[in-house]
Amino acid sequence: MTVNPILMEVFKNRFASISEEMGVTLIRTAFSPNIKERRDLSCAVFDHTGAMIAQAAHIPVHLGSMPLSVKAAIESVTLQKGDMVILNDPFKGGTHLPDITLVAPVFANEPAPAFFVANRAHHADVGGMTSGSMPLSTSIFQEGLIIPPLKLVEKGNIDKKLMDFLLNNVRTPMEREGDFASQIMANITGVRRTRELIEKYGLETVRFYAGSLMDYAERLTRKTIREIPDGIYDFEDVMDDDGISDDRIKIRVKIVVQGDEVTLDFSGCDAQVRGSINAVYAITLSAVLYVFRSLVLADIPTNAGCLRPLTVLTQKGTIVDARFPAAVSGGNVELSQRIVDVVLGALSKALPHTIPAAAQGTMNNVTIGGMDFRNQKPFAYYETIGGGMGASSECHGESAVHSHMTNTLNTPVEALEYSYPFLVTEYSIRRGTGGQGLHRGGDGIVREIELLSEVDVTVLSERRKTPPYGLFGGAPGAVGKNVLIRKNRVEKKGSKFSAPLKKGDRLRIETPGGGGWG
Repeated sequence: MTVNPILMEVFKNRFASISEEMGVTLIRTAFSPNIKERRDLSCAVFDHTGAMIAQAAHIPVHLGSMPLSVKAAIESVTLQKGDMVILNDPFKGGTHLPDITLVAPVFANEPAPAFFVANRAHHADVGGMTSGSMPLSTSIFQEGLIIPPLKLVEKGNIDKKLMDFLLNNVRTPMEREGDFASQIMANITGVRRTRELIEKYGLETVRFYAGSLMDYAERLTRKTIREIPDGIYDFEDVMDDDGISDDRIKIRVKIVVQGDEVTLDFSGCDAQVRGSINAVYAITLSAVLYVFRSLVLADIPTNAGCLRPLTVLTQKGTIVDARFPAAVSGGNVELSQRIVDVVLGALSKALPHTIPAAAQGTMNNVTIGGMDFRNQKPFAYYETIGGGMGASSECHGESAVHSHMTNTLNTPVEALEYSYPFLVTEYSIRRGTGGQGLHRGGDGIVREIELLSEVDVTVLSERRKTPPYGLFGGAPGAVGKNVLIRKNRVEKKGSKFSAPLKKGDRLRIETPGGGGWG
């Protein structure tokens, strides 16, 4: 079969629209503010091997790793029409336990699945030692339920025993059940739309263009790589700490560019740590995919073809490729950002006028849980907070935005105060925190919340000690601050902490600014 360029464009947009419609379904039917307001979810379409064909414009750290979850589901479970597999195991393609993936097969007139659709959503609680399931843990067993690939839906029917088991091990079962139902509906939408595509064009044609789209993405990615000067480029940065000790943790990459291929060697990174900022290999792969996909200016689908020119080397047992049962709840959200920082830092030596200075380099994760005084029911709140974007050779950095491996929105103040026993006392841009330079880095955010019930708070953040770097003479951005304001004292906290708060206490998060350029 010969590629028809018009049909190629049709299929590119049809596959992308399936992913986007899945996301719309999930957002509009979700129960939790984290999904329906912040849109902490991702949807994608895969071929029969689990290779990604297309994704919606959702969360980068989800989408680069989700193919490994789909492949784990394929290898572990025999799937029939109407089945769906649930899993969140970080050591089987997941990221961290709150990110729960649901995989559904798409059957045509063959005994085996022709395609798969999948979505991943961050659940605000999946059990574990603290509300929100992102604790200062030292083992994955402290972080919540570890779900291997299991059939949650079989022949169109939800497995009630499995669902009851899951809901009995979380703090907010009603919210979780609603979000699970939304994920199921999103996959039903994806299966239906993919089958419609097969019915219109035929299985052979759809498969052909799915493969052609991956080849197309590979060609344009290779074209972009050829424009990078051949050479060896390295860069090193550090994490503040792991939340258990004060030791800084080194993240290092050596990038070898040769022709239209790139090898990224992370074997010089420090060993995995006791705290929860370890990353599994899937997260490192996601970060690399994000950076190189961002370099491609052409309108191409983000799919498995983008990864073909890239080789990612790690050393098992290091911070970027942790061994089981390492604590990993913060690796997905914090270490992923630093991996991006070091890859961009190395590439800045080859592409000085293309690569921006460091963005805030953290997601500023906040989890709060307790009993809501208004209804005497438990609640679990999770949010990431934006900050400053790094400046570039062309412009100043954006202020108060999510950057790199997170692509969520904020939770509006009205939705936050309606859903939780909170009073938002300040939500503003943290002026003057972007690094100075020919172009200034973007400014961070100030978010201050007064608690109206007794709660437990956990914060996982970074760039409280080491600032986001500037480039080519630009100054670094300002470091962030975490503060507890109690009735009789003010406490400055580290980058990672857990603490009980009483009614009337306030939590104040000041996020980092981006680095300056020039």
